[in-house]
Amino acid sequence: MRFAKSLLLLSSFALCAFAQTTPTWDNSGNNLLNGTYYFRQVYYVLGSSNGTLSQAVAAYGTITFDGKGTFSMALTGQRPLQTENYAIAASGYGYLQNPITGDTIYGLVSQQGLFVGSDTENQQGYNDILIAAPIGANPANLSSFKGSYTAAFLDLTSGNPAYTLNATLEFNPDGAGNLGAASASGYIGLGGNQKVTQSYSGVKYIFSNGAGVVNFPASNNALLTGQYYLYISPDGNFIFGGSPGGADMIVGVRTGSGTPALSGLYYQAGVDQDESHLASGYAILDSYFGALKASAGSIVGHQRFVDLVDNGAAIDYTYTDSYTLGSNGTYSTAYMNYVVGNSGIRIGSGIGPFLGLSVALPAPTFNGDGVYLDPTGIVNAASSAPFTAGIAPGELLTLYGSNLAAGLVSAPSIPFPTTLGNVQVMINGIAAPIYYVSPGQISVIVPYSLTGAIAAVQVINNNIASNTITNFTAATAPGVFTVLQTGIGDGAILHQDGTAVTTKSPAQPGETVSVFLTGLGAVNPSISDGDAGPGGPLSYATATFTADISGTAATIQFAGLAPNLAGLYQMNVTIPTGLTAGDNMLDIGGPDSYTAEVTIPIAGTATANAAPAMVKPKASQKGAFPGNHRGTAIPPTTQRRPL
Repeated sequence: MRFAKSLLLLSSFALCAFAQTTPTWDNSGNNLLNGTYYFRQVYYVLGSSNGTLSQAVAAYGTITFDGKGTFSMALTGQRPLQTENYAIAASGYGYLQNPITGDTIYGLVSQQGLFVGSDTENQQGYNDILIAAPIGANPANLSSFKGSYTAAFLDLTSGNPAYTLNATLEFNPDGAGNLGAASASGYIGLGGNQKVTQSYSGVKYIFSNGAGVVNFPASNNALLTGQYYLYISPDGNFIFGGSPGGADMIVGVRTGSGTPALSGLYYQAGVDQDESHLASGYAILDSYFGALKASAGSIVGHQRFVDLVDNGAAIDYTYTDSYTLGSNGTYSTAYMNYVVGNSGIRIGSGIGPFLGLSVALPAPTFNGDGVYLDPTGIVNAASSAPFTAGIAPGELLTLYGSNLAAGLVSAPSIPFPTTLGNVQVMINGIAAPIYYVSPGQISVIVPYSLTGAIAAVQVINNNIASNTITNFTAATAPGVFTVLQTGIGDGAILHQDGTAVTTKSPAQPGETVSVFLTGLGAVNPSISDGDAGPGGPLSYATATFTADISGTAATIQFAGLAPNLAGLYQMNVTIPTGLTAGDNMLDIGGPDSYTAEVTIPIAGTATANAAPAMVKPKASQKGAFPGNHRGTAIPPTTQRRPL
């Protein structure tokens, strides 16, 4: 009901004018954070353009939420900080005001009540990740901490990418203070893809106030050495923590009970350090939060990530990935080893030289009475990018819910009406043009006049209003329509003769093809909401875009509204030479967005050349970092020596 319907567009209704309102973030989910939580947040302050850090520090302790929008944070060993505010939407998506830095931590609350987030919008030049878990009515203790665990470990304490440590840990606490057979396998920055494997014996742990303390034997050549604090989720299936004096992070899951599954919507956060250019003297660090949807071996994901070395500001990154989950809950990509634990939580540990740590938590499930808009059900109609991606003016959205309309009704003509089947969709108080309505799904165009940082979306069915959902806005949110209408696979792309680009009729090197998409934002000359793109003069996107095919830049001849069609953008892209035959990845980048989800068949005689998934956009190379720089803000006792 997306791309195919978008090409069946007709002619004209007058639009009604509405005054735009200035919404505030939905706080109806504030009660999702309630009580006292253990937390750990690591900060990595960029020191130079080559990726070295001027500071690498950790903050940890407790956060007490009142369930109504205020909290207090107490750092271990320091006095409690002042009370701050938070706002969590019904979806679990929201933010905390950070009393440590004065910035805002954006993140999500999972099905298990865990919070993961990051200060992606900070202006102080740092990357970070924060994790918090409720202590629970019955805090973890010595005897409850037992079973088989697998964890990911990332340590940037040294401040120098050459000495970054990244490992996967396996251990078996026995409930009596013994960690059992413990092992670690991983990578160190200057070692590239050379794996280091170590085992540990005699490791002990204790518990105090619901938190564990593990002591690894002291060694200058160990991946892990000394003391680490561990915080445990109430069900015991998730752990996180790190060393008291270092800027490291551990995330782990309990394994070995039942058959693990990776399916549905997940909330995620993580830190990556691309060290593939270490020989050239630089590395690229990024951190992120977002969401992903997993189904039948395919993932469509979104990360709001900030890479201060290369891109400078946070962008919305949408991507696809694939997985084949083993019976033990593990799978690997070219960049990361993943483990899915007993409660469905997924952790990831990087594969050198692509170091990193990630955690993905199952999202809550939602349902409601009456006219109900799913809090996670506002997605890009072309890419199916998860709801955490920003909403852009002119973007075609798909809204999911229940009792949204009496039946299926499509817009009879262009411009699209703002009332269809007795249904309206209000975005910041403006009635949005509607493409079609149905009881569980609506397609609308975001008004071009959308302003502000927040978009409030509400459906009105036969004068009965739904709940209001808030999302953050963006200047652009490109999503390419696909043949399978899932956001992944071959894109909806035409040759200049109007026939489809397919495996049997692939694009030719040097040929200019038309890519159909949404989310390119503002246009010039402007048009009325819901109207068709003009046939002449053409209406161009005002933002600047890039196209990339399997790592090779492609020239964009036109980017703007598709002529004589409504709700649709078009990008004419010239296929570069030198590509390998077969399905190639087509990436589109904007000023605040990047999508890497679809493929395009390219002609030739060799085998397929689909670029690996999950390669984030990078802009330029940087100068070399000093070979012996180890960071200036880290106590010497917490520094590690390379193996």
